[in-house]
Formats: sequence, C-alpha cells, structure tokens
Amino acid sequence: MATSSTLTEYWLHRVVFHFEPDHPVGKRFHFMIHGVHHDHPNDRLRLVMPPSASIPLAALFLLLFHAVLPNGGWQAFAAGFLAGYLAYDMLHYYVHHFVPRSETGKKLRELHMRHHFQDHERGFGVSAPYWDRIFRTSLVTRKTR
Repeated sequence: MATSSTLTEYWLHRVVFHFEPDHPVGKRFHFMIHGVHHDHPNDRLRLVMPPSASIPLAALFLLLFHAVLPNGGWQAFAAGFLAGYLAYDMLHYYVHHFVPRSETGKKLRELHMRHHFQDHERGFGVSAPYWDRIFRTSLVTRKTR
C-alpha cells in the first residue's frame, strides 16, 4: 500500500497540482487546490488541499479501486491507501510547521522547502523523495559536515 500511496502522491503533485491551466476557471480551481499552498506555504491555517477538492478526489480513487479490484479486496486496499495519504498529509504539515530532529526529517524538510522556495518544478516526492530520483526530478541537497 505504501508504494501506491507514495507514487500517487508524487504523480498528483507533479502532474495535477503543478499543471497550470490557461482558462480563468481552471486557473482559479488550480489556485484553490494547490496554488494557495505555494503562495502561503507558512500559513498554519491553510490546508494542503481543501476538503471540497480532497473529498471528491478520494471518492474517485475509491470508485477506481472498486472497479478494478475484487470484492472484499478493494476495501482493504482503499483503507491502506487512504491511511498512506493521511500519513503523507501529516508529514507534509509537519515539515512545513515544525523543525524535525531526526536526520531523515531534516532532509525531508530541506527538500520540500527547496521545492517551495527555490525550484517548484522539481522535488515532488514530499514523503518519498526516491520517486524524484527514479523520475529524474530530484533537488540537490546540501552536504552536512
């Protein structure tokens, strides 16, 4: 389940959240689901994606799982997938608003802050930066002494 959640996190962030439409309605929708997060990354009161967008998106994933997985299996897969998404969302909030103490946490925070403040066209794997290495969208980390 973790692989499917982190891979979905990566591709949604890269393809959907960073797609910039030309139409004014599309621009407004994009701003609501992700643009506001990039404009105000330090605002503790702004969700990564508002419930008005995340609930329908979750429902679409559930319908997809129901359609392609066997009866009984899709519910277990969906539970693991949604738990993975919640873990990602909590980690994402944490790297924005707290200072991690572990080396892993510090690296995840550094990479994500670089995504926000240096190069928003790279570094899409918030909880799983290995997808950035695989798909060649990695950010360069500074070396610690």
